[in-house]
Amino acid sequence: MNIVLWILASLLAAVFLAAGAAKLAQPKEKLTASPNMAWATGFSPGLIKLIGAVEVLAAIGLILPAALDIVPVLVPLAAVGLVLVMIGAAATHARRRETQAIVTNIVLLAVAAVVAWGRFGPYSFS
Repeated sequence: MNIVLWILASLLAAVFLAAGAAKLAQPKEKLTASPNMAWATGFSPGLIKLIGAVEVLAAIGLILPAALDIVPVLVPLAAVGLVLVMIGAAATHARRRETQAIVTNIVLLAVAAVVAWGRFGPYSFS
């Protein structure tokens, strides 16, 4: 199960690193031109950058603390943070009636919840 948790955390980290980096690197106008990012029209550029920064930090927090064996409790905390981000994302997409995006949010939420459960519980790094 430890290997499965590493794989899940790595996949989550890759997804959120890419998504967060895109939000940080591109202006709001370019992001909102994409059909997958239409939700960004209702948010300020600063808030979009904040969401991107949270996603990048969570991606780093899923891997580096455990890999370097420095405060590995940050791994499940990062996963819990992503659960909260996905709850907010699902609520935003529900308000906009974007059902396909909600499914993606729920899948990512579930994966993050499994990582949090495993790393807080029976497969912690302690």
